Amino acid sequence: MATLIASENFSPIEDAEVLRRSVKGWGTDEKAVISILSHRNAAQRYEIRLAYEGLYHEDLIKRLESELSGDFEKAVYRWILDPTDRYAVLAHVAIKKPETDYNVIVEISSTLSPEELLAVRRAYQLRYKHSLEEDLAAHTTGDIRKLLVALVTTYRYDGGEINAKVAKSEADILHDAIKDKAFNHEEVIRILSTRSKTQLMATFNRYRDDHGISISKNLLDDGADDFQKALHVVIRCLNDPKKYFEKVLRQAIKRAGTDEDALTRVIVTRAERDLKDIKELYYKKNSVHLEHAVAKETSGDYKAFLVTLLGQQD
Repeated sequence: MATLIASENFSPIEDAEVLRRSVKGWGTDEKAVISILSHRNAAQRYEIRLAYEGLYHEDLIKRLESELSGDFEKAVYRWILDPTDRYAVLAHVAIKKPETDYNVIVEISSTLSPEELLAVRRAYQLRYKHSLEEDLAAHTTGDIRKLLVALVTTYRYDGGEINAKVAKSEADILHDAIKDKAFNHEEVIRILSTRSKTQLMATFNRYRDDHGISISKNLLDDGADDFQKALHVVIRCLNDPKKYFEKVLRQAIKRAGTDEDALTRVIVTRAERDLKDIKELYYKKNSVHLEHAVAKETSGDYKAFLVTLLGQQD
């Protein structure tokens, strides 16, 4: 369930007028920006952007970029984008880092539906004049490249059918590959990048039943390399994305120096999806409410914006 508390009494023109007043002249009324945008869903935000451009002949996103700064600006920018565009931007930022952030690419390719992933690839191409897979292939090498390109170019079956024989045989293939440390075997990449999520759940369950350990636990050891770690993230995202995102948030908050990029990414991308469930998992795991942990590790307008997206009332 979502944490976003969207306003029912909504006028895109009135919101556009308030936002215009908040950014016009000296200084910016950040509280007005937060009070509106953190209580509007994706469709409402799109209407506000259209109304703003129609009234003032300028792009609201570009205006906010110029008026805001720091982590607050980054969070607002990523929030106000259409979700498909947001994922395209997140993918591009991850690819262009000195070392490609494969976790972000795996999150996008393994947690979205086939149609959503296809829409992200279209949005990426429109925005950057390159294909997502083209840029990904140009900035990665070896087995990581094979895995990530396979994941972003797949169009998985999205139905609920399960083939028990396939689950058994492919659980054995995955077990043999892990046992032999042949993690880069082409069959491993084929299975993880092409099978439906429902079929993979059956395969992972069969793996646990047959071998007495979950595949994610069996995959990592003390000497795990980047490719093993990437496979681990793929399996976690496919198998239980809510548990995966809870761990991302926990690590972002508990590390020495908060990882604001990861914190912003998860809250902004999950607030309209399943952030309420992730919050509940976080509390069960840490005995602290997520909004309290976020408030402790952040400050100012950035803090106010995130905790509002987490469902805390003004």
